[in-house]
Amino acid sequence: MKFEEISLWLQQIVNFKLFVIRETPVTISSLILFVLVLLMFEVLGRILIKRLLGRVLSRTSLEEGLRYALLRMGHYLLLMAGLIIGLQVVGFDVTGLFVVFGFLSVGIGFGLQNITSNWISGVILLFERPIKVGDRVTVGDLEGDVQEINMRSTTVRSLNNISIIVPNSDFISSTVINWSHSDHKIRLEVEVGVSYTSDLDTVLRCLKEIAEENEEVLDDPKHDIIFKGFGDSAWNLMLRVWINDPKRHPRVRSDINCEIVRKFRANGVEIPYPQRDLHVRSPLPVPLTSEPLPPA
Repeated sequence: MKFEEISLWLQQIVNFKLFVIRETPVTISSLILFVLVLLMFEVLGRILIKRLLGRVLSRTSLEEGLRYALLRMGHYLLLMAGLIIGLQVVGFDVTGLFVVFGFLSVGIGFGLQNITSNWISGVILLFERPIKVGDRVTVGDLEGDVQEINMRSTTVRSLNNISIIVPNSDFISSTVINWSHSDHKIRLEVEVGVSYTSDLDTVLRCLKEIAEENEEVLDDPKHDIIFKGFGDSAWNLMLRVWINDPKRHPRVRSDINCEIVRKFRANGVEIPYPQRDLHVRSPLPVPLTSEPLPPA
């Protein structure tokens, strides 16, 4: 008898009517069933989309960013199907989704604008693909590699191996540098100033040798040297070189700068300090008189 009472009590709890949407009662049991359907589709999505479809796409000639976008969109479409089927299982008409969207629109008006903006930006990133997984990007002061693009945010792994979560709207509304968007080759510009007493031909030869001796500098396109102009205390020159890996640009720039210092010292080329000429004038004599000054 006690067991029957407990069973009846549990039935009353799970069948307790929480609220009604479009004449459809929502009970605890219907909510549990709805969550189970969503979990089932989530697990199914991870198995079918990420494993089976991922293996199929990995054997194709599609680039990594496009494969990632297809997997993401397939996962989201499967979750959307799970949402609709879950609502049907618990007794909702699909048209009831409009009511849910109506509630969401009210919530958006009360402070979900940022979430909605990031979600729409995530859809744009997946379809338009201004950035893709594996790209080296610079957003503001952050430089790193794109690791994952989600519907709300994008994970960027910095050069210090730190995962940073960036809202998707930052990639749409602000200026983003994509070092490997269409062509992996990039040009580095290394500026240096040399003393006016230096031999210009020696300077040009040293810069040319530095570019030719660096293994990461490409022969095609060819490097070049630009004489930018005459500074206050130096000739201003620029060495422009091309490299094939945008992720290596900080290291290549550092190597070129170090080699400039070594080769200039070995060839007697001076990199001057900033100089300023200071002219000191003697003070004007002050007349020692008590007579008043004449009117202006």
